[in-house]
Amino acid sequence: MAVWHRRSVRKKTGGRTRRLKKSRKYELGTEFSAPELGEKRIVKRRTRGGNTKQVTKRAEHVNLATEDGVKNLKIQSVEENPANPNFVRRSLLTKGTVIQTAEGKAEITSRPGQNGVVNAKLLE
Repeated sequence: MAVWHRRSVRKKTGGRTRRLKKSRKYELGTEFSAPELGEKRIVKRRTRGGNTKQVTKRAEHVNLATEDGVKNLKIQSVEENPANPNFVRRSLLTKGTVIQTAEGKAEITSRPGQNGVVNAKLLE
């Protein structure tokens, strides 16, 4: 099913707005990719202008920024997610998710569903 990013059909008052134009292809969006914890799987998606975007479907390692440098560590579990509590149960990886690693708890700073990589910073 298509996702549309266009003006609402309803006004603030609840009435219907008059249509200014038909649907345009540039108003199309994409559905949530739902990157989850598991064996690495990245999909290439075509974007506007023929460019490509790497979308993470599953990831099991994270690039963790520490004081010593950047380490590639395995993600042990998803601890909390301020975006949606159900994402913790489903082990989804989004920006802001707190994960458990061998070094300790870390917060994801990248957007895995948009960038194709999982970067995180160590929490104190």
